[in-house]
Amino acid sequence: MKKIFELNQLSTILKKKRKNKKIVLCHGVFDILHLGHIEHFKSSKSLGDILVVTVTSDKFVKKGPNRPFFNIKERLKALEAIEFIDYISASEFETSKEVLEKIKPDIYCKGKDYKNTKNDFTGQILNEIKTIKKFGGKIQYTNDKLFSSSKIINSSGSIFDEEQVKFLDKIKSNFHFNKIRNVIESLKNLRILVIGEIIVDQYNFCKVVGKSGKEPVLTFQKLETEKYLGGAGAIANHLANFSKKVTIFSTIGEKLDHLSFIKKKLNKNIKYNFIKKNNSPTILKEKYVQKMDNRKVFSTYTFNDDPLNEIQKKNVLKFIKKNIKNFDLVIVSDYSHGFLSKDTANSISKLSRFLSVNCQINSANINSHTLKKYKNYELLIINEGELRHELRNNSEDIKKLIRLISNQLKIKNVIVTQGSLGATYYNKKQNKFYIAPAFASKVIDKVGAGDAMLAISSLCLKKNLDKNLLLLISSLAASQVVENIGNSKNVDKKEILKSINYILK
Repeated sequence: MKKIFELNQLSTILKKKRKNKKIVLCHGVFDILHLGHIEHFKSSKSLGDILVVTVTSDKFVKKGPNRPFFNIKERLKALEAIEFIDYISASEFETSKEVLEKIKPDIYCKGKDYKNTKNDFTGQILNEIKTIKKFGGKIQYTNDKLFSSSKIINSSGSIFDEEQVKFLDKIKSNFHFNKIRNVIESLKNLRILVIGEIIVDQYNFCKVVGKSGKEPVLTFQKLETEKYLGGAGAIANHLANFSKKVTIFSTIGEKLDHLSFIKKKLNKNIKYNFIKKNNSPTILKEKYVQKMDNRKVFSTYTFNDDPLNEIQKKNVLKFIKKNIKNFDLVIVSDYSHGFLSKDTANSISKLSRFLSVNCQINSANINSHTLKKYKNYELLIINEGELRHELRNNSEDIKKLIRLISNQLKIKNVIVTQGSLGATYYNKKQNKFYIAPAFASKVIDKVGAGDAMLAISSLCLKKNLDKNLLLLISSLAASQVVENIGNSKNVDKKEILKSINYILK
């Protein structure tokens, strides 16, 4: 008998059966089937007549890097072999709410570890209870022995390489999940100011048509366009998922172009103060991307890199001097598009209580980019290529260069991101290095990784977190971003917590 159906098909099938039969639903990832699952299914089936099992599809599994271990087709096939399961379906939804609404089970079964809703930091169990009550169903908790798929997978040595295992062992030996959770939750009251250029990233997805018949150029068919909020706007959005008190200070085009889009995309918790830049558009960076494999083909920029006029410079300095001391943490992301002068940078460096800086290289500023206008601050985030460019050195050992930039600019903490090699963290006071491996399992687009790392590592450093734990949390944040196109996804605090919870088992 066929067991596996699409969710809508299954909903139709169950409508015909529910008059005389009691329907029981189990929902989960079921990444590795173990005895705990089997006993849970048996207990669930004993409560009714028809047992339905729905399975979270791959893209919504938030259990850390390299998960799920088995893809959705493999997980469905494994469940199909269990005789007492009657129907199975993949769920293409992030939560079980939509599944409950379609299946409308009489009983929704969860394991006993879900009984104490206070332990559910996602709030999903309470939402599930509320949903099932709408149509007269109820939730019931089975009392079977608990096993952990994540613990089995983590201990198998199949999901993390040797460097990742060693790094995670350091975290496990010093921290319990609840302690990490409490620290992350405590970030919500930090007062944060983000200073830097807002950028609108427009992705034009195309299909290659072929070579032009008259000229040696490729032609493309434009298929669709998506816009994301980048630059300082993306940083502010990442932070707003952790803190309720985020303010952004940035520039906008003289004609307020893209302003409605920017306001719409900024998190509602974020306060903003924009300087209208004379004779300038809002910065727009268009990327043309081959849709088939998400490869960028070329880019066009719309911007004016001229510095602010004298009146606007004075207004910026006035804002800095008046407001900056009201913030616990100041984060500067300087894209060198004319907003932040040397005088402004000097005032920010002198007046900030706690300052983090990212001064990025891009194709427009590569000849003028420099970190030297910022000095004596808490944290610098920079990638290896930017560091070597700043010091004009392509050959020296990376640790030597990190010490050099730290001493030159009096920076207390330096984090150098190194792509698939992970990140190197130097603490000047301790004169000590910390090394973290990369955790992104599938890199789709590197845009925004540094911004995410800057945002979350700044929060963690301000709270004086253990350096290895800081690297883990900020690396997971960066991996969330690079596994999506552009800045289409903001760092999600709940996903970070879920990932940490599972990978530390």
